[in-house]
Amino acid sequence: MFSLLKSNFPDAHAFMVGTIRLTKAGRWISYFVIIGLIAGLGAIAFHYLCHVGTHFFLDQMAGYRPPDPHGEKPILDPTNRPFIRWMLLFVPALGGILSGVIVYTFAPEAEGHGTDAAIDAYHNKGGFIRGRIPIIKTIASALTISSGGSGGREGPIAQIGAGFGSFFATKLNHPRL
Repeated sequence: MFSLLKSNFPDAHAFMVGTIRLTKAGRWISYFVIIGLIAGLGAIAFHYLCHVGTHFFLDQMAGYRPPDPHGEKPILDPTNRPFIRWMLLFVPALGGILSGVIVYTFAPEAEGHGTDAAIDAYHNKGGFIRGRIPIIKTIASALTISSGGSGGREGPIAQIGAGFGSFFATKLNHPRL
């Protein structure tokens, strides 16, 4: 009789362990989906801010309408403002100054490309990124890019996603999610 119970116990234990693993996996997958959705919405917001900023800085201030990447439609209709070439000397400088003041004042660690800060946070800071970093990075990078400054969208979008993942992990008391 004891051997009959003993032979059935490993199967029951394996079933319970498998169920617990499946439940944990489902929880982790839901975390990843939430982080991915929020990071995607952050990327959409950043993209929108870049278009609005380009419309304001380059189109309304300088009359310059840069061509959109192939397949992208403009969000806002172009103005009829005439092109003022000399304004292109000052508009990127204005965007850079505004961006620099915002970063320097509110979040100095938001400087740079974005991907380097996310990698540094993972390797050297236990995955922690302050909650204000994605917001400051979004605003500062949108100002820089939309005023004609040098930069790309990928780094800031990566830092927005990493910042939300860090925020979410901090709220769940996970050092690294």
